[in-house]
Amino acid sequence: MTTLAELATVVRSKNAGPYEITFDVLFDDPAVYARVRDSGVLTVARLAELYRAPESDIRICTFFEPALAFKFTILRRGFQGGPGERDTFGAAQHAPLLDIPIPD
Repeated sequence: MTTLAELATVVRSKNAGPYEITFDVLFDDPAVYARVRDSGVLTVARLAELYRAPESDIRICTFFEPALAFKFTILRRGFQGGPGERDTFGAAQHAPLLDIPIPD
């Protein structure tokens, strides 16, 4: 097994408006992209579990082959800049993705 961080060229999160955070996982090798896509690991259920959110909070969950990318968007627990907000730009939310194991 290899982690997603070892296979992806870029793993990032960012603000997607006051109520959502979006995540991008980018690859530079079509074979590696296909391996991750075909592994069946990156699913709505898995991401909801990883981020301790209901599946309905995952708004987008898709692979986009022309860019060799996986993207998902999740609802924020509050709103951007609201009480308790600790990452207004959403730039530090991707860390749980890094250690996801991808089967060989």
